[in-house]
Amino acid sequence: MIHYLTITYLFFSLISCGKSSQNNRDHEVFRYNQFENISSLDPAFARNVPNIWSTNQLYNGLVQLDDSLHIIPDIAKRWEISENGLKYTFFLRNDVKFHKHEVFKTKNGTRLVTAHDFTYSFNRLVDPKVASPGNWVLKNVSKYHAINDTIFEIKLNKPFPAFLGLMSMRYCSVVPKEVVDYYGNQFRSNPIGTGPFKFKLWEENVKLVFRRNELYFEKDENGKQLPYLEAVAITFLPDKQSEFLQFAQGKIDLLNSLDASYKDELLTPTGKLREKYQDQINISKGPYLNSEYLGFYLDTEKKEIQSELLRKAINHGFDREKMITYLKNGIGTPAINGFIPKGIPGFDNIPGYEYDTEKAYEYIKKYIDQTGDRNPTIRIATDSNYQSICEFIQRELEKIGLTIIVDVMPPSTIRQKKWSGELEVFRASWIADYPDAENFLSPYYSKNHTPNGPNYTHFKNETFDRLYEESFLITDTKVREQQYAKMDSIIVAHAPIVPLYYDEVVRFTQKNVKGLTNNPQNFLILKRVWKEKAK
Repeated sequence: MIHYLTITYLFFSLISCGKSSQNNRDHEVFRYNQFENISSLDPAFARNVPNIWSTNQLYNGLVQLDDSLHIIPDIAKRWEISENGLKYTFFLRNDVKFHKHEVFKTKNGTRLVTAHDFTYSFNRLVDPKVASPGNWVLKNVSKYHAINDTIFEIKLNKPFPAFLGLMSMRYCSVVPKEVVDYYGNQFRSNPIGTGPFKFKLWEENVKLVFRRNELYFEKDENGKQLPYLEAVAITFLPDKQSEFLQFAQGKIDLLNSLDASYKDELLTPTGKLREKYQDQINISKGPYLNSEYLGFYLDTEKKEIQSELLRKAINHGFDREKMITYLKNGIGTPAINGFIPKGIPGFDNIPGYEYDTEKAYEYIKKYIDQTGDRNPTIRIATDSNYQSICEFIQRELEKIGLTIIVDVMPPSTIRQKKWSGELEVFRASWIADYPDAENFLSPYYSKNHTPNGPNYTHFKNETFDRLYEESFLITDTKVREQQYAKMDSIIVAHAPIVPLYYDEVVRFTQKNVKGLTNNPQNFLILKRVWKEKAK
């Protein structure tokens, strides 16, 4: 025990040290900061970015996504889908091993993954005693079972073309029953998976360390075993300004945010890296499956919100391009199309709302003529992170005769009030859980009205509902995407929301970091990353 603790302490000290003592080992360790704390290393609780990023390194599922959101093999080397779209048969690799643990009681301290492990892992995902927030992933599944050690079968209640994308979610990772039983509730902090890295040390809210999994099954194109890195070290500085300073000093390798406190220090107003950092830092950008918007709660009695005319006036009444340039340093794409963002199949450049004050005036005049209300007033709820954007919209809309009140609230308060329908207008984000445009249409399906689903606006349209239900029966991907575009056009036509911008993934890395790629879900994939050794 003393020997183990000594080794752990020495390794922890190694990856925590400053530049003066990193020397020959720095290139073997990837360091990043997670300013939001990780609550669990159990994939059944991988509901937010901090948990997903960390569990991505530790676990595998049946399938995975490449950087273009194509579904590719993971533990399942191939699969078959029945003609009616109800049965999925996965054929598993027979060389995937769990991380070593004493509970396996084998000569090498590990064992092979079988299809029965997926049966157990899925049972656990839907177990009320576990209370996983990811149990909804299997709500359309009628049955799943292991046919033998390498064949796993899933049957659905009804066709769902995006189902394979759901299976790529971290919730659906495979875990070993013996280890979960051994640790019970403490599996959250003693994870054993199959991933490219294995758990080493977690001092909660201070430091988390993973080591290279020497038994990992994936290899690169040249036959070299992944991962390349020896370790991953995660810190938990809660302040974004402190995180930026650590990055600027070269003490962490990745900065995955653009906070208002330092955005102008790093970037020009057009989103270019400032000259002083160009020799030290790389910047990469790409589409992010996140639509930022204002939502109207349509079940209110307030006539301004019920008026489609006023909702359209707001959509036309401010310059999204100007907003992106001056408030986000050019990061993001103005949302002048529908709700489905760029970067996902189904985005179709449908006509949305361009900046047009003449049209906005026209809609407001029609509203006044119909209602006699010469002082239309609207309240927008937002949190402090988006206050400047909402205040920009406020100033722009006041120029065309609307009175806008911006209420700044804690994020938790906004979440609660959105669910209970207490906010007439709210600023919100919709980030895709899985890579299918259906994900961006479900919030407008009438049977998903809160609190029964994510339809915060309580939008209801019979044609939309019919098209949405029909889309599940369409097996041709291109035809289904055309159906999605029709639904998106209905959302635009009735304006239950104000699309603001389609977000972008923006990553800053040290110059010696290689192989780190962007993906539209902004997941951190480290198995192909390496660092050049300092000369």
